[in-house]
Amino acid sequence: MQLPERQLAVLEAASATDERTVAEIAAETGLKPETVAGAAFDLADEDLVEVGSVTDETFEVTDEGRRYVDDGLPETRLYRAGVDAGADAEPVSMGAVIGEADLDGPEVDIALANFARKGFGSVEGGELSVDPDADLDADPEATALAALADAGEEGLDAGDLDVDEAVIGQLDSRGLLAVGESVTRTVRLTDDGVDALMTGVEATETVGALTPELLASGEWRDVEFAEYNVEAEAETARGGRKHVLRRTADRVKDVLVGMGFQEMEGPHADADFWINDCLFMPQDHPARTHWDRFALDVDPMEAIPAELIDRVESAHRDGWGEDGDGYHSPWSEEFAREVALRGHTTSLSMRYLSGAAGAELEPPQRYFSVEKVYRNDTLDPTHLLEFFQIEGWVMAEDLSVRDLMGTFEEFYRQFGITDIRFKPHYNPYTEPSFELFGEHPETGEEIEIGNSGVFREEVTGPLGVDCDVMAWGLALERLAMLTTGAEDIRDLHGTLADIDFLRNAEVSY
Repeated sequence: MQLPERQLAVLEAASATDERTVAEIAAETGLKPETVAGAAFDLADEDLVEVGSVTDETFEVTDEGRRYVDDGLPETRLYRAGVDAGADAEPVSMGAVIGEADLDGPEVDIALANFARKGFGSVEGGELSVDPDADLDADPEATALAALADAGEEGLDAGDLDVDEAVIGQLDSRGLLAVGESVTRTVRLTDDGVDALMTGVEATETVGALTPELLASGEWRDVEFAEYNVEAEAETARGGRKHVLRRTADRVKDVLVGMGFQEMEGPHADADFWINDCLFMPQDHPARTHWDRFALDVDPMEAIPAELIDRVESAHRDGWGEDGDGYHSPWSEEFAREVALRGHTTSLSMRYLSGAAGAELEPPQRYFSVEKVYRNDTLDPTHLLEFFQIEGWVMAEDLSVRDLMGTFEEFYRQFGITDIRFKPHYNPYTEPSFELFGEHPETGEEIEIGNSGVFREEVTGPLGVDCDVMAWGLALERLAMLTTGAEDIRDLHGTLADIDFLRNAEVSY
């Protein structure tokens, strides 16, 4: 019998009486473990060996667990701080003990929950008492955690860790260790394998590729070519791919450029003047407080045209035009010059419409941007602190709401969305105004996807624009939700992003 060299080496290293692991055979033969495994499966196909597997649970301490190994479990630190404060003799104020225990944020709740569970003491009426007879060194959770940390990054098999399953379950539920599985392949000679070795097996040269030299010499007739098992398990190769949001953004840009728009760009941190004042947003509007904006501790912006500041201030105080009426509320140039992260990319529209960005302003004109904005919102399935906004405006004579609605219908049709709904709305800077809604393809839920309207004269007048301007701000992430079926905006980007979703999601148009 003839076998390739690697198969012969594995066959000779295998035992008929004991199951030997792939790692043991690899160490003896000098072959790579994956080479040994492949050869063993080839021999098993010829009934010369049996390939088995043993699955073990493995435990590895998490980053939080390692921190507790170094600093002590929160409940242990609370106990020791209580002893130092004399809580083993009489109850002590819980607040004082927590401060001495150096517990911060969620560690306080963790400490209190496990303190009582482990019998370290009690908390009643805001006072803490500790049991002087509690043995911290006998805490099985701390002992197991220390053993796992000493095991290093490889982790420990279940058989190596002499700990009760309930302790493992408790550490797992607390997120202090990661429970996984390891599979060990084993090889054992069959009777046919023993017979083959006794009869005699020769090594044959195995060739992985047909070369010009083999063809020229005729040696290809005598060599054995390696067989490739295309069904064998292999590690998944993850190639790079463009993020689903970037693909959506690129498609948005292609669509808008195809509709005759030019792209805008500008600073992420800008003066409140460009972000809000130019939009006829009163300076005492709730959206301009620290609850909604991200102010920056930097010098005020000086490079703002003085004449434009005067015209915008006049619009705020007295209105614009014959029938205009301002807010009659405080207006501060100092506040207008303060710098913050933009809450919408309409700050770019203001720069371009005013001529400050050097744009061509002879109507008709169409401009857009797809850039990031920042808002102090509460995180939920449809809101993030930072997201991408699709900004756009059209400047022309005699524009109407029908022109704006038709623009949206054409834009969303390019993404296969034909059921856009419009709802009247109020904005300080547009009149008329309306919101856009689309139906989620998976949940059927109606999702707000944008806001729009025709700029008021109080906005365009101070900028020097004497014709109609219709504008909008659309949410890129919510468009991506409609085109990918994602039900949570946090699946698209951020710390909770679903990596498998990003690898497999397809953007439909």
